Amino acid sequence: MPRFYCPQPLVSGNTIELPEAVAHHLHVVRLQPGAALTLFNGEGGHYRATLVETGKRRATAVIDAHEASEAEAPYAVTLAQGLPEGSKMDWIIEKAVELGVTAIQPLAAARSVVRLSGERLEKRQAHWHGVIVAASEQCGRNRLAQLLPMMEVQPWLAAGAGTTRILLSPRATESLAGWARSHAPQAVTLLIGPEGGLTPHEEDAAVAAGALALSMGPRVLRTETAGLAALAVLAGAWDAI
Repeated sequence: MPRFYCPQPLVSGNTIELPEAVAHHLHVVRLQPGAALTLFNGEGGHYRATLVETGKRRATAVIDAHEASEAEAPYAVTLAQGLPEGSKMDWIIEKAVELGVTAIQPLAAARSVVRLSGERLEKRQAHWHGVIVAASEQCGRNRLAQLLPMMEVQPWLAAGAGTTRILLSPRATESLAGWARSHAPQAVTLLIGPEGGLTPHEEDAAVAAGALALSMGPRVLRTETAGLAALAVLAGAWDAI
């Protein structure tokens, strides 16, 4: 059944106008009135709905019933991702949402090739939000992962996260898998460098700020692989798969 994010009040029995992007999608796939839909607004659970009318830019649906289903992990994970080049960030965000990430913190690191600011940054953040929405629609999550504002690594480290921070580093001697097996599920933040990794100075600063340096094993993972693999390791260790 098609699932769509509708950031508006959803009340059983009401007929609502769907977002223009949803209406356009329904028009493209030629979904006809009477078709069943699933709608969610990020506040928990989802709603069964029935398409009433559809056009190129406008569509309406009647809300049938609320179902209090959730697909969230029993612990929160923030992915603090050093900004990679090209479209890699899209891939990372999409897959991280599928793997249950709670929040995404883009970081401008010393080795980040891409530099964003001003209007370019605003457009990219809006694009990333769209990636989160699309991934949530596809994977069955009814709550959107939070997209945090871009920060430089050093100010972010100084700000404090309020959760256990884990620095994934090839230099670490303890593994993430071993640490997770010996600790109860808890809120964590995973710190991932861009291409080329974090600099030794950034790693030292992270450890000085209280981050745990843990490894993903003997192989060096790409920036677009490391965070996703770490999310899967935590899910496996904490029985969230």
